[in-house]
Amino acid sequence: MTAYERTKQALERAEKLGGKSATNCVAEVDTTALFTAQQLDAAKPEKHHPIWGTPILVKDNIDVKGLHTTAGSLALKDNVAQQDAPIIQNLRRNGAVIIGKTNMTEFANYTSWDMPNGYSSHGGQVVHAINEKLDPSGSSSGSGVAVSAGIVEAAVGTDTSFSVIACAQANGICGIKPPHGALPSEGIIPIARTLDSAGAMAKDFTMALNLYSAMRDEPLPPLHPKSVKNLRIAVNTAHPEYNSDENKAFLDKLIILLKKQDAALSEIVQEYTDHQNVIMQWEFKPHLEDYLASSSAGFKNLEKIVRCYENNPETMMKYGIKLLRAALDETPGGLQGEPYLKAMQMRQETINNIENTIGDYDAVIMYGYTNIMHLCGLPSVTVAAKTKDSNGVPFCVVMYGTDEYRLYQTALAIEKLFNDL
Repeated sequence: MTAYERTKQALERAEKLGGKSATNCVAEVDTTALFTAQQLDAAKPEKHHPIWGTPILVKDNIDVKGLHTTAGSLALKDNVAQQDAPIIQNLRRNGAVIIGKTNMTEFANYTSWDMPNGYSSHGGQVVHAINEKLDPSGSSSGSGVAVSAGIVEAAVGTDTSFSVIACAQANGICGIKPPHGALPSEGIIPIARTLDSAGAMAKDFTMALNLYSAMRDEPLPPLHPKSVKNLRIAVNTAHPEYNSDENKAFLDKLIILLKKQDAALSEIVQEYTDHQNVIMQWEFKPHLEDYLASSSAGFKNLEKIVRCYENNPETMMKYGIKLLRAALDETPGGLQGEPYLKAMQMRQETINNIENTIGDYDAVIMYGYTNIMHLCGLPSVTVAAKTKDSNGVPFCVVMYGTDEYRLYQTALAIEKLFNDL
């Protein structure tokens, strides 16, 4: 199909499946999308990116020129982007058609721990596409649901701590959070620049790689599935109680299959660490205000945003603002505060040790729960299987590693292997 035809169909699906009467995953539609698609069809380049002519939805904390960037908050309802974020510029340069924005958990899940995943004062509640009773996960909920519902083949999310990876897993799709710094962060409402990254979400892993390649505006090296018998994989068994019995049974089958095909597997334990939460709390205010300074938002600092919430309790304080309040009140000294500096030191020590711990592995499978990959800025992926759980959601495996290209090749191998499960 032409870019115009693909875009027209995606917009029709967005209206039917993405509105408030359905999944409520679409926050805003770009009225220029069809014109953009027509221009792409007229251009007819001799060689173009695999993403060329593909309709894409973008999380509502990323600037898309002419559209609102609210991060799901009514406090930022007046923030209209004056220019595209660099990753959006890159996507357009490679032929993507931005058709609109997706709803998300408010302030990327950094408003209150009590806030449900996918909820925001501006957008309301995002609904899981496969089973409305399921958690759509956060905070890239809208992007994950939009792909799962088939509105678009791929969508852009952001990830500070599992917001791409867990959303992809919860919605039965593929996700890529690249190594920290691989993608520009300008034009994205932050939580903590030390930890934040944009990411790619798609139905299959090849499409996720294509989207990521376009976002960074640099071709990836040729990536092919690694031979399973040459794979070296670690299984991180820390905190298995956080994984469901059904998911663990699926991973057990995958591990058995890997062993049968002579992959080398080892068990490791890499624990959850609270240093990440400290960094988020202390970086939120200065990094948010840095974004706001050049935005069109009326509120330019966190204090005024918090006051806006407190002045509008019925519409904005349904689940409280404990995290926003703590970032404002409990960070004396800012980025020179002792707790922050200590957490950053511990992060650096963990990064220094990580290569010795898992550098020889192509990938680490997350069997239980850890956040070490997010603390250290390691690449992480979610790969979806064809088999589904009791709720009808495709099973997924979450993996991370020290070398992004080895990790992606392993992901392609695992995706291929899923055909045997």
